[in-house]
Amino acid sequence: MKRIDLNCDMGESFGAWNMGQDARVMPWISSANIACGMHAGDPATIQRTVALAVQHGVAIGAHVSLPDLQGFGRRTMAISAADLHALVLYQIGALAGFARAAGTRLRHVKAHGALYHQTASDAVLAQAFAQAVCDFDMQLAVVAQHGSAVLDATQALGLRGLREAFADRGYGGDGKLLPRGATDALLDTAQAAAQALGIAAQGVVVAHGGARLAIVADTLCMHGDRDDAAALAQTLHSALATANISVQAETP
Repeated sequence: MKRIDLNCDMGESFGAWNMGQDARVMPWISSANIACGMHAGDPATIQRTVALAVQHGVAIGAHVSLPDLQGFGRRTMAISAADLHALVLYQIGALAGFARAAGTRLRHVKAHGALYHQTASDAVLAQAFAQAVCDFDMQLAVVAQHGSAVLDATQALGLRGLREAFADRGYGGDGKLLPRGATDALLDTAQAAAQALGIAAQGVVVAHGGARLAIVADTLCMHGDRDDAAALAQTLHSALATANISVQAETP
């Protein structure tokens, strides 16, 4: 039986502002990327989300971001390598503390939003990001898109990298995600299920315009800030199971 990890960005509520359907999504995924307070999340939300993950046997990862609560971490910022190293280390430490208190440990680290894309193309920032993970815990995996500079830096440091593809986001002919405002950038539930199966079973994604692109993935991402996140999570899990593909977190 084939297997693939299904990850979701979670813990993105903040104070009185509620985001996502975490309690309803958690039973259907295998890994949770939990916001660390920079783009979303707060201490109480982190604690609740970690507890949910432990309850459902879901692997926990730190979803680290640029400091951008107002922009939900989706605005590009100028940042030095030294400042990024400290920022990533700070966020991993926060999540790790909550995980330890709950009797578990972190399994992976993933950049969020603009930081995900900046570290994919900027080798200096990618090195700083990977070095922060390495300095905290060599057992942590780094999640990033296939071809990202972060995965190159991760490999050079002897860390484990997990190649990520997206179930619910459209791809351009260049293999990159379409900008969020573009046509077909955000896939509906049926489209996402079909794309997840194509990636997991065949290693292929159909890009905007119809081109079939080869893609390698250890983990599939769905987004928890969608209005239909719970329905999507269940649909993806069921579609993969029907195709005899087990949803399981990657283990060291």
